[in-house]
Amino acid sequence: MRYKNHLLLLLTAFIWGCAFVAQSAGMDYVGPFTFTALRSYLGGLVLLPLIYFFDHTMNFKDKKLWAGGIACGIVLGLASALQQFGIQYTTVGKAGFITALYIIVVPFFSLFLGKKLGPKIGISVVLAVIGLYLLCMTGSLSLGKGDLLVCVCACVFALHILVIDHYSPLVDGVKMSCIQFFTCALLNTIPMFLFEDVSMHNIIAGCAPILYAGLLSSGAGYTLQIIGQKGMNPTVASILLSMESVFSVLAGWVILGQSLTIKEGLGCVLMFIAIIIATASLNKKTIQSQLKWYP
Repeated sequence: MRYKNHLLLLLTAFIWGCAFVAQSAGMDYVGPFTFTALRSYLGGLVLLPLIYFFDHTMNFKDKKLWAGGIACGIVLGLASALQQFGIQYTTVGKAGFITALYIIVVPFFSLFLGKKLGPKIGISVVLAVIGLYLLCMTGSLSLGKGDLLVCVCACVFALHILVIDHYSPLVDGVKMSCIQFFTCALLNTIPMFLFEDVSMHNIIAGCAPILYAGLLSSGAGYTLQIIGQKGMNPTVASILLSMESVFSVLAGWVILGQSLTIKEGLGCVLMFIAIIIATASLNKKTIQSQLKWYP
């Protein structure tokens, strides 16, 4: 059973890693707001039967549930849009590793809540900064537009985790996730119609990456995570799921032909080590929040 759970979480990481390819490919057909809105609607719809299957009720009357879902959805909407814009200007592999920095950013945001940082976090930050430099910086010491957007995205995802950390003990997790997906979708629908050319022809042409991101990354990934994480050590589970950053590089290379230089590869290695060190230093509650809600 333990190995089965490990394989399920690795499968989840693989699905999430390949989702970066779907996000990149989706930009050939639709705009960032359109892609994010459609995948979020699909993610929310997939969770509805899951809610009924596990809970056998569709009770959404709790005010705290709505407050948490809407708050999480607002932050998720901003993070998803930033990631989708950023991935247009950077490679899939870079986007995967930079986004995973949220694991390191969370403890720093926690400082404002009166929590202390251990020495492992300091080590992970140093390694992450060096790795980020090797991965993203050009010869002119400038950070690419896409890399910068994904860096900001990682910080917003860290804020998303802290908001979830506040609400998750108070409400039903799956229902809250469902509300956050629909909130995220609605927030992206408004700029979708204002700033992008919404074409059904393009949406149909790009249905494969949209369906992958919505049904597999959000729906199936979330379900596999729930099953695979059951009874597992949260630190081990978090490390297994952080493999999505590695899978994003491999998927970008195999599917899109996006290769990394030796310098960029070394940067990925240092950032991955930093992520593992940071994960091992987090307390159980924070780790579980990260695993349970990563979109």
